[in-house]
Amino acid sequence: MPPTDELIDWGLAATTADRLVRPGPQVSRAEAEAVVADLRRYADAAVGHVFEVTGLQASTSVAPIMVVDRRGWVRANMAGLREVLIPLAEKVEERRSSGRASDLALTLGSRVTGFEVGTVLAYLSSRVLGQYELFSESSNGSSGSLLLVAPNVVHIERELKVTPSDFRLWVCVHEETHRVQFTAVPWLRDHLRGEIREFLSATEVDPSAMAQQLRSALERLVESARNPQPGESTASLLDVVQTPRQREILDRLTAVMSLLEGHADYVMDAVGPQVIPSVAEIRQRFQRRRTNVGRFDQTVRRFLGIDAKLRQYRDGERFVRTVVEQVGMDGFNKVWTSPNTLPTASEISDPNAWVRRVHGDGQDTAAITE
Repeated sequence: MPPTDELIDWGLAATTADRLVRPGPQVSRAEAEAVVADLRRYADAAVGHVFEVTGLQASTSVAPIMVVDRRGWVRANMAGLREVLIPLAEKVEERRSSGRASDLALTLGSRVTGFEVGTVLAYLSSRVLGQYELFSESSNGSSGSLLLVAPNVVHIERELKVTPSDFRLWVCVHEETHRVQFTAVPWLRDHLRGEIREFLSATEVDPSAMAQQLRSALERLVESARNPQPGESTASLLDVVQTPRQREILDRLTAVMSLLEGHADYVMDAVGPQVIPSVAEIRQRFQRRRTNVGRFDQTVRRFLGIDAKLRQYRDGERFVRTVVEQVGMDGFNKVWTSPNTLPTASEISDPNAWVRRVHGDGQDTAAITE
């Protein structure tokens, strides 16, 4: 039995997600087949466009491209979670073997967590356009896969009233950038996986206490949604479970994720109107949609840490843009040399500091005004 089965009731997680996943937009069978064909074609085309902007390239046989529906996205992420949570599950097993955790506490905790995992994945499944799934193993033996969520692409392009062909290519360029980041930079995947595993290994495990913390956090979420208070801040899941050691690791992870997301956002716009004629209009409408959400969605986004992810897009894109303006794309690509050349959290906010550290004081590091 996989070690994470005692930490999370995966059967309950799958059942919960399947029950809560929202139906996608109404399309005919012919329309659905056309969307899938388009996404596959644009994903192939994005390879060349990303190379033209970044100079990075990896074989398409590495990390295959998969077009999925919402339930397919849930299944892929559930498989990835089972892999990534192994260090945490091993700590729980060690605690049980030493007599510090009862079978009852583990069973109750796994069911609570299974329900929560299913609920979160169902919520996210209708909001994700695409994703590089870092922890999965593909059928051809390669690591990782690129997921494009077809119903969500259709839903957003209809909502924004943008040209479908332009929007689909725009999304594919973003996701292809992520695929290239992890396949053209050989050490990056293992580095990020190692950081995530270290984060989980630093967890102070008490199954009953963890379940209580999560229940308390969910209660605060529901209360905040029912009775919003001006200026009230909702704690995220990470705020609930972090130890001091985890906070240090999270700072590094946040910097890396800001770089990756900002780089992908920069590239998807940098391909320009000669490739995507309505790129400026798409960006404007997409940004407006990111910020115009209802009170409940705002609360859920803060709780799940999605607001932090949106800041990563903004701060990371500014970092990439500033560095490229100063030292060019080749100079920016020194970021991929080793873990030591990745920006720190403070350097994401101060790109000039990264340029000085990596390129030396001889570069023109005049501040870039907003």
